[in-house]
Amino acid sequence: MSDNPFAPQGGQMNANVNLANQTGGADNSVIKDTTTADFSKDVLVESKKQPVIVDFWATWCNPCKQLGPVLEKVVRQAKGAVKLVKLDIDKHPAIPGQMGIRSVPAVIAFVDGHPVDGFMGAVPESEVKKFVAKLTGNEKEAAIDEALETANELRKSGDVTGAATFYAQVLKQAPDNVTVIAAFADMLVEHNEIDQAKGILKAVPDAKKSDPAIRAVEAKIALKEETAKLGDPTALKKRIAENPKDYQAAYDLALVYNAENKRDDAADLLLGIMKADRAWNDDGARKQLLQFFEAWGAMDPATLTARRKLSSLLFS
Repeated sequence: MSDNPFAPQGGQMNANVNLANQTGGADNSVIKDTTTADFSKDVLVESKKQPVIVDFWATWCNPCKQLGPVLEKVVRQAKGAVKLVKLDIDKHPAIPGQMGIRSVPAVIAFVDGHPVDGFMGAVPESEVKKFVAKLTGNEKEAAIDEALETANELRKSGDVTGAATFYAQVLKQAPDNVTVIAAFADMLVEHNEIDQAKGILKAVPDAKKSDPAIRAVEAKIALKEETAKLGDPTALKKRIAENPKDYQAAYDLALVYNAENKRDDAADLLLGIMKADRAWNDDGARKQLLQFFEAWGAMDPATLTARRKLSSLLFS
């Protein structure tokens, strides 16, 4: 912003804002509204203890409504390292007028009683995180989060090589980050790079081996390895058609369906075995279904649907 009145003292003007009364539930210890009379106490004096971010906003400003919840979320995540003060420019125009604030949302950071950085407009959450990280000295953590986000986006787009490059870069900076380890290994499993995935998982610290994300990847690896031994699904379907009580064929086909991402079909086959013969293979169908749940994740739609069916079967 070329007319940034704070440029000589530090910082690049970017963009941000918060909508005070519409976000609700604000943590008063780190987030508060201020007035013209209280601005000096809430901002200038308080910024000598820790950085204070001032959010200039207005009720008619739609970008303010977008940015407000994001800004509050990131400030809360900083856990007291920074505070957020919100000023309604319509109710209290004197301060923004003196500071040359001509549009909102506008966000200014104060340290030791002076403005040091800021931005304008509704920026993405990743940019807000970098802004707060710069103020709190957590730039390395913010850089890791940004690289992880980029890796995940590349993975979604199908750029496996690009995603792998970013995952590897993050692990150089944070070799014990289980979120990154799990995401990297999970992508490798998806592309049948099982040995490489196992190699990545070796970096998991002993204290974090029970992390749900790590357990989920390990479960996927176990399923992949077991499925590779099953053979032709057409032959399995033929066996079931000829003998509906060939529960081993149904069990094996469920594993094949899971490998093909036909999760609902896989679950239904196992539930069918349980309904017909709960004791088959030492309750093997239920145990395998629970392994599916772990691999798919607790909130996966297939998990939620199958859990309801399982509960109905067990307790009806």
